[in-house]
Amino acid sequence: MFRLLKDDGAIFYNHKWRVQNGIIQDRKDIIRDLPVRQIIIWRRKGGINFNPGYFLPTYEVIYMIPKPEFKLAPKANAFGDVWEFTQEMNNEHPAPFPVALIDRIISSTTAQTILDPFSGSGTTAITALGLKRNFIGIELSPDYCKNSEARIERNKKQSELLKFKTLSLFQDTE
Repeated sequence: MFRLLKDDGAIFYNHKWRVQNGIIQDRKDIIRDLPVRQIIIWRRKGGINFNPGYFLPTYEVIYMIPKPEFKLAPKANAFGDVWEFTQEMNNEHPAPFPVALIDRIISSTTAQTILDPFSGSGTTAITALGLKRNFIGIELSPDYCKNSEARIERNKKQSELLKFKTLSLFQDTE
């Protein structure tokens, strides 16, 4: 992905902590030689811990991996590097991102095309489309693809209904 990015593009890569054989996974294996410019902490509100072997994880790390000419969208640099968002709970996917988190990421860039190579439940697609950005999603699971497509369609219908309600409020009533 990095090789194909435009010179002013960036990757925002979230990697949840994983424990393998009782030991936390070393992330250096994942980010290797990529130019990480900043680490953002997503402090999650909520969640359930099914593992009696360790405390409830309350944050995840998002790596900002930019090309040299990448700049944040105007005023986005006012956000700190610790973002607090409630974990999405009404989603069939086992690890969905909150729309507000993805909105913060996409809105912080001027990118016109958003790629999500692990599209899951379609949160990035819904957010990108709502922000009038192009979207490309990749997902291996046929079930997640179906769920994501249905979620995107529901969201489009809700958006159209909201537009209709907004328009009817401002129509001339003469």
